[in-house]
Amino acid sequence: MNCYSLSLFVLSLTIGTTITLTSHHWLLAWIGLEINTLALIPIMTKNPHPRAIEAATKYFLTQATASALMLFSALINAWQTGEWMTSLLSNYPSTTLALALMMKLGLAPMHFWMPEVLQGIPLLSGLILSTWQKIAPMALLIQISESINLEFLFITGLTSTLIGGWGGINQTQLRKIMAFSSIGHLGWMIIILKLNPQLTLLNFFLYLVMTLAMFLTLIMNNSTKMLDISTVYAKTPPLAPIIMLTLLSLAGLPPLTGFIPKLLITLELVKQNAIILASLMMLISLLALFFYLRLTYIITLTMSPNNSNSISMWHFTTKVNSITTPLNTAALFTLPLTPSLMLML
Repeated sequence: MNCYSLSLFVLSLTIGTTITLTSHHWLLAWIGLEINTLALIPIMTKNPHPRAIEAATKYFLTQATASALMLFSALINAWQTGEWMTSLLSNYPSTTLALALMMKLGLAPMHFWMPEVLQGIPLLSGLILSTWQKIAPMALLIQISESINLEFLFITGLTSTLIGGWGGINQTQLRKIMAFSSIGHLGWMIIILKLNPQLTLLNFFLYLVMTLAMFLTLIMNNSTKMLDISTVYAKTPPLAPIIMLTLLSLAGLPPLTGFIPKLLITLELVKQNAIILASLMMLISLLALFFYLRLTYIITLTMSPNNSNSISMWHFTTKVNSITTPLNTAALFTLPLTPSLMLML
């Protein structure tokens, strides 16, 4: 793709998200989301492969359906309350709008497009889809959190966490694993959305940091399946422990960064007398922990049956993005800063 075209599409992504975040009207929010969608599709198909075209088509149809639902909910709200602005007073429009935004995010049970689309596109496009594209829908979801039914959020969060853990167990493709990881993390965010939106925002920020760090390390090593990461240590020895620790952070093991949201959300659920729900969430998270540990086992505890005579990649000058090191540091060692993060919110 021409660098000028790529710059235009990246600028459109930025403008679309900015319009949605600064909008004071549902029509402006919808326009920002549409600009985001239309800007990402050419980035998905910059390598003209049939799988990329198929993934872009699935993504476009899903986002178009979600946008139609969003406009429909705004129309119903205007009809019932005479209000076009972001304050949803009726239960039906707020639930419909939440469904539309959850479809854009890839939450269960509207998650079916997410693993297939992420698998069919390059790692860089998958990075944008898993991080930047979720900012605008999540911001809108947090704004309308007071109008959404609490039981609906609990059921959606539990389902997403279950599917995110269950779906990733038998996967061998890293992009599909990251897709199910995204679904599981979004389930943790949604289940606490109405009770403590600030905690959802903190969880979302930490998810962005950890997912960015994971995708950037995969891009550095050009890894798309388990077989690729099994030879990371032979190719680039310093990268193997970084990938292992980032995966454990995504799994939520202490004392890594990913433990922060799970601890705070569990404490908040117990504080709200939802002890059974907190226990279910912790039990379901063991499913996701299994496939994260499976990946770390492949990286660090297995060796190739035969040694290669070729010179390892780390002997050469490796192109390292300047943002990779601080992102990996933040994705691993932010736990001591938890009180400061809570004060900022």
